[in-house]
Parts: sequence; C-alpha cells; structure tokens
Amino acid sequence: MAEPAEGPAQGPPALRHAEEVMGTVVSFDVRGGDPQAVRTALEEAVAGLHRVDEVFSTYREQSQVSRLARGELTVEECDPEVAEVLGLGAEAERVSEGWFSTTYEGRLDPTGIVKGWAVERAARHLAAAGASGVSVNGGGDVQLYGVPGPHRPWRVGVSDPMRPGALAAVVSAAGVPELAVATSGTAERGAHIVDPRTGRSAVTDLVAVTVVGPRLTWADSWATAAFAMGSREALAWLEALPDVEALLITAGDEVRCTGGLAQRLG
Repeated sequence: MAEPAEGPAQGPPALRHAEEVMGTVVSFDVRGGDPQAVRTALEEAVAGLHRVDEVFSTYREQSQVSRLARGELTVEECDPEVAEVLGLGAEAERVSEGWFSTTYEGRLDPTGIVKGWAVERAARHLAAAGASGVSVNGGGDVQLYGVPGPHRPWRVGVSDPMRPGALAAVVSAAGVPELAVATSGTAERGAHIVDPRTGRSAVTDLVAVTVVGPRLTWADSWATAAFAMGSREALAWLEALPDVEALLITAGDEVRCTGGLAQRLG
C-alpha cells in the first residue's frame, strides 16, 4: 500500500476528501486553483467514480459489463468508456504477452484495469480544472499531478510487506509533471492475483511489486502482470518498458529493482 508522505504544511491550502467507491476508499488531496472551480471538479470526479462503479462492476448483475458478459448488450450499446477500457485492456494483454487479462474463468472481467484508469481520470479532471497539485489515492495506488507547494514534490511511501508499519521505499515526483505509483501483492488481500495462463491464483516468489510510471492505468496493469510472472521474468520485462521503474520484494525478503528506480527515490 502507498500513501502520500509529506513534511510540514506549506503552499496553497489543501482540499481533501475520501470517498467509498468501487469496493475501496479513494482519497483526494488537491492544492491550488480557483476554490469554486476545484470544488466543482472534485464533485464531478467523485460522481464519475460512482458512474464507473455502476457501469463496470462485476458484482452488479445489471451493470453494463455484466450484461455485456452475458451477451445481453454489444460493446456499441454500452457507454463509450466500455470500449475505451476494453481497448486499454487489450493493449495491456498485448504488451504483457498475456500475463495481464480482462477475462476470468472465460468471462469478461476488466476489473484489473478499471480502478487505475478511473483514478487516473479523476486526477486528470482536477488538474484540468486548474489545481496546481493533485494526489488521488485509490486503495493504495496513487496518481499525482503538479506539486503540493513551492519547491515541494509529492512523495509516496511504499509499505514494506514483510514489516507491517514500515516503509520499503519513498518515491518522489520531483522534476516530473505527473507520476503514478501502483503496488500488487499478497500482504493486504492475500492471494487474489490470478495467473491468466492457469486461471488459478498466481504462485510466484514475489510478495509485492511496486511500479512507478507517468500513468496509473498502466502502472497498475504492469504491477499485476509482473506479480504473476515472478521476479526473474518480471524484472527483465519491466526494465524493457519505457518510462517505467519498479521495486520487487520476494518471499525470501530479497529486494530487486529496475536500474533507474534510484532516481525516483527520496
């Protein structure tokens, strides 16, 4: 799990909000901009997350995705966002060579990409409304834009899965206009990540994979795929992805990371 880690309050006042949606809590920390415009954008972003839950939830029998999976709707009859997300899922499956999938037990299930995409979209909406700094944390996966204050980058603490309450690393967004941090692992939710090739829980030497990149849509997807791969294959694959860095922790308490990760720590 990752949470924004900051020093003493500086810079513009913060607008903070936490919303229970999509089976988790999405936390907003928004800095700067016109207060009324930013508050309106926050309300729109929250409403958008609830709409995503209504459309994409696999637990709601009448959601568009559930009806699509049963053949009661076509993609063309769904909201345009459904085609967008399925397209992103297909791209994630292609790039990961099948280690990421939008199907589960032969049934359509884009859950693995929806949350990251929705949180990224909410953060982008707030940035577009004029906020100078945006942090949106969806159940531990974070999308950042801008800065929280003058000469102060956003920083995200990455929990140590082997030592509850401790941090394995602190990621800094210094010098970049946008950054996402996503973690997949077994520490919080147990063995919930599926190996698409077997349809069963992924059995690997990993306990956590944290991926850092510009967009949460991809960081979240790559973390899931990398966990299913196991440390050796995942590290080589992640090294080859552009603008991506990662931290991998094995069940033997071994820490492995991509070559450029050190530049993002601090």
